[in-house]
Amino acid sequence: MKAIPDRIVTLGFGKHVRADRIVALVPIEEDRGPGRRTLVYVDGLPDPLVAGRTEATILRDMVGAESGASELLRELQVQIGQVRPLLKSSIRSEAGLDLDELSRRITDLTGEQGSLRMF
Repeated sequence: MKAIPDRIVTLGFGKHVRADRIVALVPIEEDRGPGRRTLVYVDGLPDPLVAGRTEATILRDMVGAESGASELLRELQVQIGQVRPLLKSSIRSEAGLDLDELSRRITDLTGEQGSLRMF
C-alpha cells in the first residue's frame, strides 16, 4: 500500500497530517480510551502524535478506500493468468465468461499487467 500524496488525514480532536508524512502507526494498549487510540509517528516530528482514531481507520484514509479494490483486481488478474487456455475456452463457451476480456479490462482500470507472482 502506498499513501496518497498530499492527502490530509484526520487524527481526531483537530489534528491533521499529510498521509505521505506518516511513517508509523502504533496502537495504544495501555491507557487507551476516548481520544487515545493510536500513536502516529510523523516525519520531522521528534515525538508521536496521539490520535483519537484507530490505526486501521487512519491507514484506510492514508491509502484510500479504492486501494483495496485495486489490489483485489490485480490479484484477480494474476489468478486469471494462471488459468490454462483450454479451461478458459470451456468457461467462455459454457458460462459466457471471457476471462481474457476481464483481464484486459483490469489492465485498463489499473494500468498494470498481471504478473505470475504468488500470494
